[in-house]
Amino acid sequence: MPSKTDLTQGSITGTLLRFTIPMIIGSLLQQCYNIADTLIVGQCLGSNALAAVGSAYTLMVFLISILLGLSMGSSTIFSLQYGARQTDALHRSIYMSALLTGTVTLVMNITVFIGIHPILGLLQIPTNIYSMMYDYLWIIFWGIGPTFIYNFYAALLRAIGDSVTPLCFLAVSVGLNIGLDLFFILQLDWGIKGAAAATIASQGGAALGIMGYTYMKYPELRLRRTDLHFDRHCLKEITSFSALTCVQQSVMNLGILMVQGLVNSFGTIVMAAFAAAIKIDSFAYMPVQEFGNAFSTFIAQNFGARKEERIRKGIRRALVITVLFSMIVSALVFLFARPLMLIFIHPHETEILNIGINYLHIEGTFYCGIGILFLLYGYYRAIRMPKMSVLLTVISLGSRVVLSYWLAGIPSVGITGIWWSIPIGWFIADLIGLGYYKYRQKRMANDSKYMFCQ
Repeated sequence: MPSKTDLTQGSITGTLLRFTIPMIIGSLLQQCYNIADTLIVGQCLGSNALAAVGSAYTLMVFLISILLGLSMGSSTIFSLQYGARQTDALHRSIYMSALLTGTVTLVMNITVFIGIHPILGLLQIPTNIYSMMYDYLWIIFWGIGPTFIYNFYAALLRAIGDSVTPLCFLAVSVGLNIGLDLFFILQLDWGIKGAAAATIASQGGAALGIMGYTYMKYPELRLRRTDLHFDRHCLKEITSFSALTCVQQSVMNLGILMVQGLVNSFGTIVMAAFAAAIKIDSFAYMPVQEFGNAFSTFIAQNFGARKEERIRKGIRRALVITVLFSMIVSALVFLFARPLMLIFIHPHETEILNIGINYLHIEGTFYCGIGILFLLYGYYRAIRMPKMSVLLTVISLGSRVVLSYWLAGIPSVGITGIWWSIPIGWFIADLIGLGYYKYRQKRMANDSKYMFCQ
């Protein structure tokens, strides 16, 4: 039988960790899709290919963030309805969410194929890797559909407390991706096209697997014929959450994409260093990102069940866990920055190594900032205040982009200014998010109904 966790019952810390750990493992495995490409491409095809794949990764994260945002927004609705035991409403939401997200996926897929050359121009791709990146993206774009299917079903299962099933299918998919990478690149000599083909083949397998498993093992989630009709009210609710969460994810990654364009203007050496360092960075703070998503599901289920005191206790314990974990990861990344960079970069490429190490020493010291920010995102999304999550994202990314372009333009600062702008943006958003939480607490002290009136 499928394993589900009821987040409205039992020990708060134990329940949160049991639900979160499979999500963390799964998210780390998901990073392996691009890590495998980066590692094999960097070691077998050289620094130009590494720079191309690194820039493509940033672009794909931006595109997939749209689908991920839609799925995460829908997942919040699913969790609220599941916590309140509203089965009929849950079925209607599943159908309308699939219809909305599927339509967006189709439109986005057509758009990126048509606009591939303007996109490459916007990213300021150097001429020596332009054709290489074009070949990689043309194949990778075919994986957008399977990515939508996997993320939609993963979000649905996590919303009802099953974080294990998405992990299992993702693990098989990552293993397949690595195996196909080695076969296509080393055996068939397909070059960078082989890395892209391996990625979309493994994504397709994960999508088909999780969709079939959900249908077979969770009959309570199967849609009935009466559920398959257009519901304007349901669509409005799904759209309000999904669109705002989508905007949040898109703004987050648009800011990263703008920073990527600035990085690209410094040439392929800086691009290669950034491509390797950002993979390490993603691995390092991915656990706290997934903890924030799990925390959001915890808050949403308890919000739906109207368990106010359990929510308060969960906030305090989640904050302690996040701060402690972030401090440990920061210390490890700072101390082992060079060995971590050497996973992707040859030892003789000293300039690339030094730039990447500098990035990790600056940003890696402040992971606590982004850990707290992920908790704030999840909290406000779960209590039906997704606009606040979007505002914090705009503040964080807006600060980062403005500071990056300003500091990088100062000759004595240069690319180091880009690295410093990232944690500064995190902490500005943290201060505002925590300040508003304190304001809400005072309101709740004066009006016990305030919490559930959003």
